[in-house]
Amino acid sequence: MGVQEPCSRVHLAAGRRPMGSGASGAGSGAAGDCCQGGGGGGPISLICRRHLKMLCRAALSPLVRSPGWCFVLSPHAIAAISRLYLPYHTQRLRNESIRCWSNIPFITMPLSRAHGKSFAHRSELKHAKRIVVKLGSAVVTRGDECGLALGRLASIVEQVSVLQNQGREMMIVTSGAVAFGKQRLRHEILLSQSVRQALHSGQSQLKDMAIPVLEARACAAAGQSGLMALYEAMFTQYSICAAQILVTNLDFHDEQKRRNLNGTLHELLRMNIVPIINTNDAVVPPPEPNSDLQGVISVKDNDSLAARLAVEMKTDLLIVLSDVEGLFDSPPGSDDAKLIDIFYPGDQQSVTFGTKSRVGMGGMEAKVKAALWALQGGTSVVIANGTHPKISGHVITDIVDGKKVGTFFSEVKPAGPTVEQQAEMARTGGRTLAALQPEQRAEIICRLADLLTDQREEILLANKKDLEEAENKGRLALPLLKRLSLSTSKLNSLAIGLRQIAASSQDSVGRVIRRTRIAKDLELEQVTVPIGVLLVIFESRPDCLPQVSALAIASGNGLLLKGGKEAAYSNQILHHLTQEALSIHGVKDAVQLVNTREEVEDLCRLDKLIDLIIPRGSSQLVRDIQKAAKGIPVMGHSEGICHVYVDTDASVEKVTRIIRDSKCEYPAACNALETLLIHRDLLRTPLFDQIIDMLRVEQVKIHAGPKFASYLTFSPSEVKSLRTEYGDLECCIEVVDSVQEAVEHIHKYGSSHTDVIITENEKTAQFFLQHVDSACVFWNASTRFSDGYRFGLG
Repeated sequence: MGVQEPCSRVHLAAGRRPMGSGASGAGSGAAGDCCQGGGGGGPISLICRRHLKMLCRAALSPLVRSPGWCFVLSPHAIAAISRLYLPYHTQRLRNESIRCWSNIPFITMPLSRAHGKSFAHRSELKHAKRIVVKLGSAVVTRGDECGLALGRLASIVEQVSVLQNQGREMMIVTSGAVAFGKQRLRHEILLSQSVRQALHSGQSQLKDMAIPVLEARACAAAGQSGLMALYEAMFTQYSICAAQILVTNLDFHDEQKRRNLNGTLHELLRMNIVPIINTNDAVVPPPEPNSDLQGVISVKDNDSLAARLAVEMKTDLLIVLSDVEGLFDSPPGSDDAKLIDIFYPGDQQSVTFGTKSRVGMGGMEAKVKAALWALQGGTSVVIANGTHPKISGHVITDIVDGKKVGTFFSEVKPAGPTVEQQAEMARTGGRTLAALQPEQRAEIICRLADLLTDQREEILLANKKDLEEAENKGRLALPLLKRLSLSTSKLNSLAIGLRQIAASSQDSVGRVIRRTRIAKDLELEQVTVPIGVLLVIFESRPDCLPQVSALAIASGNGLLLKGGKEAAYSNQILHHLTQEALSIHGVKDAVQLVNTREEVEDLCRLDKLIDLIIPRGSSQLVRDIQKAAKGIPVMGHSEGICHVYVDTDASVEKVTRIIRDSKCEYPAACNALETLLIHRDLLRTPLFDQIIDMLRVEQVKIHAGPKFASYLTFSPSEVKSLRTEYGDLECCIEVVDSVQEAVEHIHKYGSSHTDVIITENEKTAQFFLQHVDSACVFWNASTRFSDGYRFGLG
């Protein structure tokens, strides 16, 4: 707790956050006799360093922090915190910084960006610091237009609170006052009419009561207070304060009012308060002369208000939530309608706008106009659906995370096609490819094999650039660097493998698997056909690109490739050579390389364009893609935790050769040895010594399993997990008492990839081969033999 110093005090002021009013001397009473209040009911208190330290812990703890309270610290208090509190919590505060509320410092997370240009790509939205969320009437109100959609509103408040607590500055432009007021006024009118008719006409005429048409201004006046009270109650659950601001178009035309509004909003944001802004519909003046032509958007509705506010406040991001997913290239709901992922200035000339939504002042045309105006002012814009039950619970946070939600407005148009267009091109090209003769597809693959050897120098030069960048940036571990590296021998092996695929692919497409005679002159055939469009995602292995391309060509499938950015140069030239080979029969578009900044998770959502996803990489990559894929099958794989079991009857000549090849020939491969199981009777024998000496010569780091460690006085580092895929010159050694225990160990800790027994005892070998449940089980062979190329499959 530190040293108690009751005589050395610092100044502290505590008060409620809404506008800083109603300050009290709270905090002095809890400090005990060593702390003193400011006197006279004022907010100033004296607190000893010991209690200041306790107070800091409470104030920074989300479990202890009292809703609605903030602590204003004097310079002495700040100095005391840095001396007493921060030394004990440097790790916790490493990513936090001191931020000022006017001249008052307090702690928050650093999120800053120089305002000027809008974000060019979705992936940059995660850097947005100041965000405006515009809630359309269709989002806030119920389907009957009377009352609010409380569940939806609560979800939106939760998302805004999450972002606010991350250190962002959130503002809300909301509709809903008219709908909320309409609900209240209808209730009052019904109650009044029922009482009046009960007094004068009896209960029999209650059915004939009619509700008069309610004037919108009156509804707004009746609903504003209730709407704000609802927001306050919801935000309080997350220890966040909200403040209401009502504006009209005149507030932006009058320079003094405009400066006042700007100053108020900045002060609220500095105090960590969420401003909730709405047009003052109770006193809406007649429309002002349209000033849009002078480059300033007129505030006619909440869409234009949100855009004007975003530009005035130099906001990084404007999120416009409506009851549609975004912009479509044709009327939403029609068969050919496709969501426009990115909308660029100038595209509005090719868009036809329909009618406005069921409620609210504006329609999609007003939203697009407001979005383009905000974009021109340096604010990024996303229009998305805030009413869909499946996405409304995370739509705002997904947008800020850079996920593909809604329509993103960008001033930067990419040079190449979008990933959706690439998928369409791959499907069309794949269908043409499938219609070719088998000899023509084989010719394409052989041409690609020739290009790999003919253009060897260019490929290795591009690969050298990738290796140099990876080494300079230090972003790849040594095993991944080895996978990234290409060599002349690798390219020659690739070319041989591709020719094997070409030779074995003559009947890949159109082969009759089964023919059944259903009736006279009626036969049913089962024929092999392509799957469609494949999405293959691979990490730091450029040699994967020609391999997968050849398999897709042989099977007549369209192909989308997403490689790791660490292999960008290598992938680019290999894809160029692949398309050159495809061009000999006019199917260049069948294989596409995704070069845009598409997140893998976004690619996994293209269920209408992709038929199968094949991840090639770490087990974590496979799990992430299986989790992200929505409606698309994933052909995944597990880790390569391969075992070699050395039996008591193992041949001395074979043991070291098999172990060396399994572990040291290519340790980054998925079929490399990771765990070496040794029979207990072989410990302290010359054979065991030979194994250890060989591993040391090859510079293999040894980790001891629990049982192996128990036999040693000075053992290597004990393994953290027996389920580890090292992918490097490292392996685990464990001791087993029998072949049965070896099988049980493999089943418990293995990944069913490849497992080996080394023995001259045929009976023991057959037991191992029959009982180990793995894809490949070998007897006296290296784990590295588990390879399609070595099997003669290409």
